[in-house]
Amino acid sequence: MLENLSKYKIVLASGSPRRRELLAGLDIDFEVKIISDIEESYPETLRKEEIPVYIAKLKAHAYQKYLKENTLLITADTIVLLEGNVYGKPKNEQEAKEMLQILSGQTHEVITGVCLTGLKKQQTFYVSTQVKFARLQEDEIDYYVKKYRPFDKAGAYGVQEWIGYIGVEKLEGSFYNVMGLPVRVLYTHLKEWDS
Repeated sequence: MLENLSKYKIVLASGSPRRRELLAGLDIDFEVKIISDIEESYPETLRKEEIPVYIAKLKAHAYQKYLKENTLLITADTIVLLEGNVYGKPKNEQEAKEMLQILSGQTHEVITGVCLTGLKKQQTFYVSTQVKFARLQEDEIDYYVKKYRPFDKAGAYGVQEWIGYIGVEKLEGSFYNVMGLPVRVLYTHLKEWDS
């Protein structure tokens, strides 16, 4: 599958172990390259669904000097959205607990923006998933944050972890999108990359 990519060196520009795992699940060869401390701010005027795409493009720009003729760079960013508020990665334990208290008992939206970049072209897309959380008890939130330390996750949770098992009542859309990479839609874009 994806024979059209055989001439490309695919680079996943992400420190996320979930994104690595999900991309590996597509059975393609790729390498991981990480530049730390990429600025992830965005203009306040953006529509909410544009934010993760904008940041994915910012990440791609930081890797521009590494692009060669046969490089295909994949960057992504995920946000959690509830009542017009954007929740990214928590800075510390307290912020993680506060985010989970806000999400508790609510239906929120998870949006992942993806950017595919080559020397001559760039494509972006985003995927949205609705996630309904059960009402979480304070001791459950404390346990999760202390044990799993979800400081590298938008909204302070990993759907594939303990909190997802006990907290997610309903999910509409792509489960893998909530993990951080909408692999089905990504696969479709990769199939068409050369056409």
